[in-house]
Amino acid sequence: MPRVVVVSPPFLSHAQPLSVLAGALRDRGADVHFACAPAFEHLARRAGADFVPLSVTRNANTGVAEATRQDAGEAARLREFLDATREGAVATLLTQARHRRADMLADPEGVLEALRATERRLRPDWYVVDQLSYPVTLALHCLGVPYATFCPGHPSYVLSGPDSWFGVPYAWPDAVRPDPAGLAELYAAARDNDEVFTGLFAAFARAHAPARPAPGRAFALSSAHAVVHAYPEFPWLPTPPRGPVRLFAGHMAAPPAALDAEWGARLKGLRAAGDRVVLVALGTFLSARDDVLRTVVRGVLEGLRDVSVVVAAGERAGALADLAGERAVVVRSVPQQALLEHVDAMVHHGGGNSFTECLRAGVPALVLPFSSDQFSVAHDAERSGAGVVRDPNTLTPTDVAAALETLWNAAQTRPSGPDGVPGPEGLSGPAGLAASVREHGPDWAAGELLTAMGRAVSGR
Repeated sequence: MPRVVVVSPPFLSHAQPLSVLAGALRDRGADVHFACAPAFEHLARRAGADFVPLSVTRNANTGVAEATRQDAGEAARLREFLDATREGAVATLLTQARHRRADMLADPEGVLEALRATERRLRPDWYVVDQLSYPVTLALHCLGVPYATFCPGHPSYVLSGPDSWFGVPYAWPDAVRPDPAGLAELYAAARDNDEVFTGLFAAFARAHAPARPAPGRAFALSSAHAVVHAYPEFPWLPTPPRGPVRLFAGHMAAPPAALDAEWGARLKGLRAAGDRVVLVALGTFLSARDDVLRTVVRGVLEGLRDVSVVVAAGERAGALADLAGERAVVVRSVPQQALLEHVDAMVHHGGGNSFTECLRAGVPALVLPFSSDQFSVAHDAERSGAGVVRDPNTLTPTDVAAALETLWNAAQTRPSGPDGVPGPEGLSGPAGLAASVREHGPDWAAGELLTAMGRAVSGR
């Protein structure tokens, strides 16, 4: 069986699903090494993989962004990003576009040398790299070694054609639609970034691998052999470019662990206080939006008298402690995958992990998108019938209660998505989507990936 090095950026929302894939490859017999920043060594151990300390970016997020040690520049960018989310979708995406100039290709020479050393020491048959780790992909391209691409978020991150741009959602949910002027500004920023980074990639490749083919358009650079998507293959997604095998795993979640005694007791208490329980988690960055968390909790407690709530509030748990009570648990972090087996709805930010974990568990969601690919994910949640979408910056407690009631009523009555389009394979609603998503998953993806990469490497 092959030796595989799985390279992850130092962000928990990326490293965790990549480590699950690493574990699935190991279970299939591969000799797997998980390469990431030292803070993520525990994920390698959990996956049963050997750990390789490797930092591929100076930015990081070990679980709660505000609590992760950063240098002054990264901390300032985080504050600027969070401030921008209060202004709306376009302001946030434009801020992210500016930040890419500073952190997306910060030390390509250092990454190349680190991977060259890894190549000499381990002699892997092939690699797996996160699609958003562009310095790693560029380095592997220059080294001329085979690799597979892992796409952690929306499939449109792997650009599908000349009219798709990294940083511009492929589609928008009804609740969040920029005006034409804002959208034009966003497209202009994305095109500028595309041109700048394509030039940087080409110059780097000429300097370090002049005999290799030019890498082409920067943000479209990915494996020529196989791309693993931690996402369902919805029929309305953009047609991917020809070439690599596309593996839509549906989700990249490990089998959920049982709740421990403490969480079991908490849920028992909440069930005694209300018939239903809602989980609220806005991800490792956006838990900092405690204003939105407060609105959501108030909406549940004031508008739904028979519903209780669990809130993952990150560093803002103290600021929201006054909300805790018989029907509300406010904590820094939660065992999200395990809790999803026991709740009746989730409120999340449209992150790919939260979306697909809800699909896997059959839990409907209220989606509040703020940034990145979250608008694309929110669109798919809306269209598939897996959730409803609201603008987090105009949300009121009344909106929260009404949206959750809509979710629960729709789960009982809706035969298809809100525009009449059924879910994957003709299935619809949370239950049908869960059955479809569970057919694939990490083990399926690992088996298919080993087959695809085996063919690619044997034909080298």
